[in-house]
Amino acid sequence: MRFRSDIHELLPYINWPYFYHAWQVHDSEGRQRIRTEAMQRLESIEGRYHAYALFELHEAVSDGDDIVLGGGQRLPMLRQQTGSPCLSLADFIRPKESGMTDHIGLFATSVDIGMETDFASDDYERLMMQLLADRLAEAMADYIHLKVRIEIWGYAPDENLAVADILAGRFQGIRPAVGYPSLPDMSFNFVLNDILHMDAIGIRLTESGAMKPHASVSGLMFSHPQAQYFDLGSIGDDQIADYAHRRGVPEFLMRKFIM
Repeated sequence: MRFRSDIHELLPYINWPYFYHAWQVHDSEGRQRIRTEAMQRLESIEGRYHAYALFELHEAVSDGDDIVLGGGQRLPMLRQQTGSPCLSLADFIRPKESGMTDHIGLFATSVDIGMETDFASDDYERLMMQLLADRLAEAMADYIHLKVRIEIWGYAPDENLAVADILAGRFQGIRPAVGYPSLPDMSFNFVLNDILHMDAIGIRLTESGAMKPHASVSGLMFSHPQAQYFDLGSIGDDQIADYAHRRGVPEFLMRKFIM
């Protein structure tokens, strides 16, 4: 599924504290000033730039630390090496041994790249638009995730949360993005791209798997009620070797991606 949203649709889902943090503005007066400026910029570019999303819902089972989609594609995950329990994102998908099929969502969001390139002649405007583009890509992820939970996947059809609760993640399931502590391997974008074809919304990948436009988000959606975010922590040599094998990537290259 491909989606396009106008800027005004995403305004309620902009997480302003991250915007203030990026500007290093901490006092209420400064925050109000920079937010007023930001809203003026967003109003001025309404209709000129848009945000986009891709979403696919797949049947899935887990096989060890791999998530296996219905078409046979494997999504290799990493596992914590310390703590109890030692978690992997694969734990939030039913194992194949259960004989039951689960589901997983794959997504990517982005904005028109002009928000990052059309203001290069003015350093202040360039920074302002880059930070607003980042917030819009994240807002699009929240907006699409809401539609997924209630309508598209529909695993939480009766959800009725305030926007503040949505932005705080007080919904069922999780949405780990590539680069999150539980999914730190940026090259995992190559795996997602093979399925989602991110160029459909203007995303291209660098040699390391970073996305262009920079204001882009990609990742997975889990519905399990006990799904939680976690930090993988240090990754041992044995796990790097195993993960590289499951990814079909040379070990020396995998070390560059995740170390």
